[in-house]
Amino acid sequence: MAFKLRGSHLIAAAILAGLGGWMYTGKLIIGGQADSALASKPIAEREAKRDAVAFKVRVKVLQPQARLAQLLIRGRTQADATITVRAETGGTLKKRVVNKGDQVKPGDLLCVIDQGIRKSNLTQAEARLIQAKEDYQANEDLVKKGFSAKTKLRSLKAALDAATAALDAAKQDLARTEVRASVFGEVTGPLAQAGDNLSPGGVCVTLIDTDPMLFIGQVSEREIARIETGMDAGVRMVTGEQVIGRISYIAPNSDPKTRTFRVEIEMDNSSRSLRDGVTASSVVKLEPTQAFKIKASWLTLADNGDIGLRGVGDDNRVFFVPVKILSQNTEGMWVSGITPGSRIITLGQEYVSAGGLVIPVMTPDEAAPKPKNNAENKSAASNNVQTASANK
Repeated sequence: MAFKLRGSHLIAAAILAGLGGWMYTGKLIIGGQADSALASKPIAEREAKRDAVAFKVRVKVLQPQARLAQLLIRGRTQADATITVRAETGGTLKKRVVNKGDQVKPGDLLCVIDQGIRKSNLTQAEARLIQAKEDYQANEDLVKKGFSAKTKLRSLKAALDAATAALDAAKQDLARTEVRASVFGEVTGPLAQAGDNLSPGGVCVTLIDTDPMLFIGQVSEREIARIETGMDAGVRMVTGEQVIGRISYIAPNSDPKTRTFRVEIEMDNSSRSLRDGVTASSVVKLEPTQAFKIKASWLTLADNGDIGLRGVGDDNRVFFVPVKILSQNTEGMWVSGITPGSRIITLGQEYVSAGGLVIPVMTPDEAAPKPKNNAENKSAASNNVQTASANK
């Protein structure tokens, strides 16, 4: 039977020939080791070579700046004093002269208590005093003439003094039926009503003294040492008013539950526009301190979890410096703990570690040449004009 040569046989023969040629000229690898210098290096060797190559990072030289620190205190307003005006004598309240919201000053009449028999008692005391005076004077004349003993004169003198005291007491008791204000203030509740039977010490009206107005807040034990009495403080109420006050009191002891100290800020309220019990906040400007301003993106974490920055030393080796965050806003962060003049990595800090070799590249704003002065700019402009003329 004759063998017929087909096209598929020719294709198979060509493939076998090509495969044989490739195997003859190729490189043989046995057990993961190549017999050529072009083969890939082991992983450990490649990593060691990579560590030996310096990595480029962007750095910035940090210098301390004056930080205008502020202390925010939250609290509420409180009247300087709340005075409960009480009756000093008992009786029925005949009328109340003032109402809620009225402004009063010392000496203003607030309440009138029914006099009852007090006026009669005053008249009786006056009569007894007149009788005691006449008895004493008559006996004094007799003693001078030798018709009476001095012991009786002393007894009559005591009776005269008692009558005088009784008259003073009657006058005072009658005067107490008119209850008057002793301080400036605004009338508020609770109030007594006409017809109420007041006992000695009963409430007639309540006065609230809102000038000055106080701001009451709490300051933590970490910040209390930074403020002192007499410092200015701005106070802003939720109702919109803004005033400048002064720290008038700092508690010597802290609240055992919150470990905070009570602070009082005194505000002028002669206009009576500030109200008692309003939620407010105060900002106290503190003494400027030296700190470093950074961007939040520069921060990184150490292996132990400390937050800080990575810097580059004089030998171009990376080091880690822990920092303390003082404050943060939309423009950046204020931190402390950095040595002035340190080169801090601003880009690439996540790809290097402490001790690694890097190539520091200054930030564009620091690496850019300084602008020329006016004289140099004018000279350069003149040269450009001359060059342009020559080219024409």
